Amino acid sequence: MLRRLVFGNMKIKGNDGSVMSTRTTALMVMLLGVFFFSWSCAAEIKHDYRDALHKSLLYFEAQRSGRLPYNQRVSWRGHSGLTDGLEQGVDLVGGYYDAGDHVKFGLPMAFTVTMLSWSAVEFGHEIEAAGELQYTLEAIKWGTDYFIKAHTYPDVLWAEVGDGDTDHYCWQRPEDMTTPRQAYKIDKSKPGSDLAAETAAAMASASIVFRKVNPHYSHLLLNHAQELFQFADKYRGSYDSSIEAVKSYYGSISGYKDELLWAALWLHRATGQEEYLDYAVENAECFGGTGWAMTEFSWDVKYAGVQILAAKLLLEGDYASRHEDTLQQYKSKAEHYICACLEKNGGNNIERTRGGMLFVRQWNNMQHVTSAAFLLMAYSEYLAAAEQELRCPNGPVQPEEIFEFAKSQTDYILGSNPMHTSYLVGYGRKFPKRVHHRGASIVSFKKSDGFIGCTQGYDDWFGRSKPNPNVLVGAIVGGPDRRDRFRDYRENFMQTEACTYNTSPMVGVFAKLNSLLVAEQENVQQQPSSSSPVSHQSS
Repeated sequence: MLRRLVFGNMKIKGNDGSVMSTRTTALMVMLLGVFFFSWSCAAEIKHDYRDALHKSLLYFEAQRSGRLPYNQRVSWRGHSGLTDGLEQGVDLVGGYYDAGDHVKFGLPMAFTVTMLSWSAVEFGHEIEAAGELQYTLEAIKWGTDYFIKAHTYPDVLWAEVGDGDTDHYCWQRPEDMTTPRQAYKIDKSKPGSDLAAETAAAMASASIVFRKVNPHYSHLLLNHAQELFQFADKYRGSYDSSIEAVKSYYGSISGYKDELLWAALWLHRATGQEEYLDYAVENAECFGGTGWAMTEFSWDVKYAGVQILAAKLLLEGDYASRHEDTLQQYKSKAEHYICACLEKNGGNNIERTRGGMLFVRQWNNMQHVTSAAFLLMAYSEYLAAAEQELRCPNGPVQPEEIFEFAKSQTDYILGSNPMHTSYLVGYGRKFPKRVHHRGASIVSFKKSDGFIGCTQGYDDWFGRSKPNPNVLVGAIVGGPDRRDRFRDYRENFMQTEACTYNTSPMVGVFAKLNSLLVAEQENVQQQPSSSSPVSHQSS
């Protein structure tokens, strides 16, 4: 909704001290109105959520490390990192590169897989209806297969391959990679509870996804998840205290206690065993689960996700009476996050741009938009199923309003924004063409197989003003600033670099929106125009 601008009989000073008349002011207001009218028209575009879902899953194929399978759809990529772990005597081939470089960082990779799995757990039927379930399973399994390799002993987990410092000196295709592939691990003497617990959460949530389609694999994942959780809890410490190389890139600012709660709740959901819920309840206060009121959810800070999972148990009545008081506290904090997203949390809200995008921070803000869209959509489902409303400091909110705001964030990503730009690469008529990504920015080795050296990539490819020769389809870039401005330059890494954890939450969101759009198209004559997607889903 546009805000009304009212000017009385006044004069306004310009930057140079000159005075503008009200007529000039009125002209400025009119031009501003034209700009935002133009944007508001774009906001009404009907988006193709099925196409967005399809493309988002292609991105994970572009980020694969290791020996690529015969059914690889992203044809400009090839095998890479085939000797990872060799120096340490362990097979660490596979997994995902996190962003535009070639380091395999364990913590963001695990969070990526957790969110892919949560998408499939929550919206699996919708993903399947769109014809994308098999590709979703493959994206999850590419990560979990690597975690199985990396978890070589009950109390040993390989945390990283490569290091950011040496990797960032080079601009090469992954197929040409010459940077050191040093591998780093956590163990009893050098613990990393945050990494071990997040990996446990990834494998526990994935075990739910594979329970029916591959029971043996599901059981294997659950065994690894339980061992990793025990390791994380018994030998406590932050992984960035044990591995110096990760501090400048994926340091664990929030510590490890949120990941321990996160893993416990995912293990409870995967096993149904009360010991894991007991853990989350007994440690709720001392670990900050019922203390921290959050305004972000990310690869580092899991508290909002923990609180949403706990609130779901309360809404469904899936708990013992001794857990009720603590689950109520979790729910209160979960709703603090939701209300903050909706600008209904008194004075403690998440900032929004004028175009309506949630804004948390300048560098890769879109990760916070996508994770919020997922939590908002999931929570609207939970509330609708329980026939409850959200109670915010600014008043009650119906599930439909939460859902609609999640949709608005999704539509902003897809191009309903002041820049008329889709921040999902490859979607729509206008999207980023110069993504900060080594492999995408250099001609594919399949078209030019000559070796490209470490600095040669910077000299010949990084500084080019032309669009990338390879389109990184499905990547969600860092996105615009707090004024909705976006500069499509390769060197502008804060805005043009994409990350796996930007896209992973949107798999479920795109699938859900697509299913509702399909239902609306099929039943447009029967459904009243005032009906809401959430209310129909819960009836």
